[in-house]
Amino acid sequence: MAQYQDDIKAVAGLKETHGSAWNAINPEYAARMRAQNKFKTGLDIAKYTAKIMRADMAAYDADPSKYTQSLGCWHGFIGQQKMISIKKHFKSTERRYLYLSGWMVAALRSEFGPLPDQSMHEKTSVSALIRELYTFLRQADARELGGLFRELDAAKDAAAKAAIQEKIDNHVTHVVPIIADIDAGFGNAEATYLLAKQFIEAGACCIQIENQVSDEKQCGHQDGKVTVPHEDFLAKIRAIRYAFLELGVDDGIIVARTDSLGAGLTKQIAVTNTPGDLGDQYNSFLDCEELSADQLGNGDVVIKRDGKLLRPKRLPSNLFQFRAGTGEARCVLDCITSLQNGADLLWIETEKPHIGQIGGMVKEIRKVIPNAKLVYNNSPSFNWTLNFRQQVYDAMKEAGKDVSAYERGQLMSAEYDDSELAKLADEKIRTFQADASREAGIFHHLITLPTYHTAALSTDNLAKEYFGDQGMLGYVAGVQRKEIRQGIACVKHQNMSGSDIGDDHKEYFSGEAALKAAGKDNTMNQFH
Repeated sequence: MAQYQDDIKAVAGLKETHGSAWNAINPEYAARMRAQNKFKTGLDIAKYTAKIMRADMAAYDADPSKYTQSLGCWHGFIGQQKMISIKKHFKSTERRYLYLSGWMVAALRSEFGPLPDQSMHEKTSVSALIRELYTFLRQADARELGGLFRELDAAKDAAAKAAIQEKIDNHVTHVVPIIADIDAGFGNAEATYLLAKQFIEAGACCIQIENQVSDEKQCGHQDGKVTVPHEDFLAKIRAIRYAFLELGVDDGIIVARTDSLGAGLTKQIAVTNTPGDLGDQYNSFLDCEELSADQLGNGDVVIKRDGKLLRPKRLPSNLFQFRAGTGEARCVLDCITSLQNGADLLWIETEKPHIGQIGGMVKEIRKVIPNAKLVYNNSPSFNWTLNFRQQVYDAMKEAGKDVSAYERGQLMSAEYDDSELAKLADEKIRTFQADASREAGIFHHLITLPTYHTAALSTDNLAKEYFGDQGMLGYVAGVQRKEIRQGIACVKHQNMSGSDIGDDHKEYFSGEAALKAAGKDNTMNQFH
């Protein structure tokens, strides 16, 4: 932000060339407005955040303790408040991003109302949310800098002014990378390319795409997932790369997600030209039965492998079935193939948070791609408490420890909350991200739906108190008093909505005639 003083001089020079017509223009005000609008376009943001993410990836390669994190969000305000909180508590946004979840867009942003995560929502609602998130993050910058400018005006001595000027010059923006979920591409490769361009123009430096069939897409933690042959998926990865290159975001990041671990079906038999090629490898996982030519039935589909005729098992839905137990091998092949063909990061969707399982697959991938890195979904779809208590139970039992005080199937019960087993499990949950980044190649940890759940939980608590015996105390004690004690910026909701920024502009535009909202009768003064 050292640009601030340079901008004052530049606008002063412009003012001089325009003569008396610009007499009312204050160069410092114009410089302030420029400082508060550092990013002029979404492409500015995409280029800026891509560099951040690339640097973070290199830092992780050198030191796996430097993993990154994000939380999913479904509204610009939610993303803004996360970054304000991060800056308040940690003084830096370093290695902390935002995640844009397709699940939450479907459930909370569609004009059809709440929808399941099946790509039925309006695809443009995703790029619209990216734009909204960055609008709110840029407003957070403007608000914070506006406060510093007011402090600068009120400062009485040179030392105080210098200290505030240093904060302005070294201002840390709220704008951070967003990992944006494009589902399975919302159509063919051309549709994926067109939508990816909208994502990037809105500010996305990182796009995540999954290897499911677009019109059969399911949430990664539900049944019925159907994958596509590798060449179909790679065409969409290339489409996204071309979108980045066309728009000048040369270091844009692509996350290739595989749902193969939980996907037992395919819609297509892959094209194969020679034994062992990629199509042949995909087909090798199909559940087939050997038969002779005279055993062929009406409409049978057959493939030839190793000189044998094989009939893949076809369901009434016209989908083909993979052999049971091939999920991990298919994931490994998916990941290697994606990284060899333009993807930068991997996402393996799992059914539970288990470092051994994830690490085992990453070990196989790294035999071919030594610096393979994962984005991992620390999903609310997992029952973290039960999963980790069972993992600890199994480890204790394997080590010969007495587990007779526990019933494995009932470990979620509150009666175990103070037990040694529960405490060990909670410690493993606490260190899961650091442990998994060190042992399983996870560069980025995200939680897809945290604010969906926090909004429901806090609303339940407020409704119970406010509409119950506590009345207004339910809000005051449960919300406002905590906001004040914890220094939550939103307690001054007029300021958060941009009222003070508007007052600044009124003064810039109208001088002493400005009618400001922040006068003595503004009730926000009660929160100074």
